Amino acid sequence: MHAWLCENPVGVDALTWKELPTPKPGKGQVLIRIQAASLNFPDLLIVQNKYQTKPELPFVPGSEYAGVIEAVGENVTNLKVGQTVACLSGTGGFGTHTLAPANLCMPLPPGFPPVDAAAFIMIYATSHHALIDRGQLKAGETVLVLGAAGGVGMSAIQIAKIAGAKVIAAASTDEKCAFCKSLGADETINYTTQDLRERLKELTGGKGPDLIYDPVGGDFTEPAFRSIAWRGRHLIIGFAAGDIPALKINLPLIKGASLVGVFWGEFARREPRANAAMMEELATWYAQGRIKPQIDRQMPMSELKAAYARMGSREVRGKLVLVNE
Repeated sequence: MHAWLCENPVGVDALTWKELPTPKPGKGQVLIRIQAASLNFPDLLIVQNKYQTKPELPFVPGSEYAGVIEAVGENVTNLKVGQTVACLSGTGGFGTHTLAPANLCMPLPPGFPPVDAAAFIMIYATSHHALIDRGQLKAGETVLVLGAAGGVGMSAIQIAKIAGAKVIAAASTDEKCAFCKSLGADETINYTTQDLRERLKELTGGKGPDLIYDPVGGDFTEPAFRSIAWRGRHLIIGFAAGDIPALKINLPLIKGASLVGVFWGEFARREPRANAAMMEELATWYAQGRIKPQIDRQMPMSELKAAYARMGSREVRGKLVLVNE
């Protein structure tokens, strides 16, 4: 097998494509021949030693992938050789093969392409858990999605519309705003050329959004929260802007509003039955054509560094997927 190996987590340039022994699955593991792997923001942080999880060195990055099971280990009874699965294991995806915990593998129904499957679990599970579970979104409410043209933003638009919400999508260019409209957003804000608070006041008749979906952080969190509706909920998803913002705690008091943390991975670990039911619902929605990841582009696995560069340029609309040809 071959894989991109991180031996020193100082950045993307230190990754090397190496031939490695193909491992054998241990107890509770499966060996997967990887067909496709998506690139997510944590995949950048983890090779810079900036992610909350710090794998033992050396490791193969690539948190999310899909492929075919080639071998199963002891005590694996729910999966079999030849079965196609998607997996979000945190590492291992940027290569030709990987070992994965069987309990983290999502069996794929017929007709679920590996490229879509590799771009599915992280974004849709995060957004469903955020909007439906943590945010308690109700039909008729207004949702502001920050970073709406990215992977999690894209999924948030689609799920919020399924829930019957009005969606205001905020992005950094007119092209990204048009992309969000194509996904079903009702209104858009280009926060490079428009004042976020003034535009929100205009679009909501001064009421503000009921729910704020915030995977961006940085300079956008405070003005968004200052615009929130009475009893609004601000969902803290992540910090793609790089900076973790600080809010004055009198702001939630004044607005009667809530800051709500969203950590889907921990939810999945602590509440596996609820997570399994959620994933089943998401798979059903995909089969019905109600949700579908938009793929910015497919790139060969050998071009991982170029994929990282494209993600870093903020040009990506949807998801970047690496494929083994």
